[in-house]
Amino acid sequence: MGGNQAWTRPARPRQAVRTGLVLGGFTVGLCLIGVAGLALWNLQVVMQANGPVRETADTFLHAVAADETDKAYEKLCRQAKSKWSAGGFGSWVRTPPQVRGYEITDVSVATSAGRPRGTVTARLTRDGGDSEERKLPVVQENGKWRVCGDPF
Repeated sequence: MGGNQAWTRPARPRQAVRTGLVLGGFTVGLCLIGVAGLALWNLQVVMQANGPVRETADTFLHAVAADETDKAYEKLCRQAKSKWSAGGFGSWVRTPPQVRGYEITDVSVATSAGRPRGTVTARLTRDGGDSEERKLPVVQENGKWRVCGDPF
């Protein structure tokens, strides 16, 4: 009976560590799914906006080139309308050299502070045949796209 027993280390509860690792992995996975979902939503907003942004700029520029300034004025955002009256905008558009034609060369849509904003690049042809490239800022206002800022 005189034999010594070897000391053994008490067993640690492994289940708590395993549970913590599983919960941590689940949380990381959930965050990754959230980030991927947000990225897809952002991509969807940008891709769906490309057509309407082009259409808005096309309608605006067509009205300007056709000297239909009332129609073009309706495509302006509130901020731009606060700078010009309909008559003042018409006079400004008719100031020589007038726009006689256009070609849309690029449309880009991005989000800024969670709001989509578009930029349409167009080559404007003026009286006498001179042409120049302009960028038209386009914003969403009350569910509709509007040309905003100084288009010329």
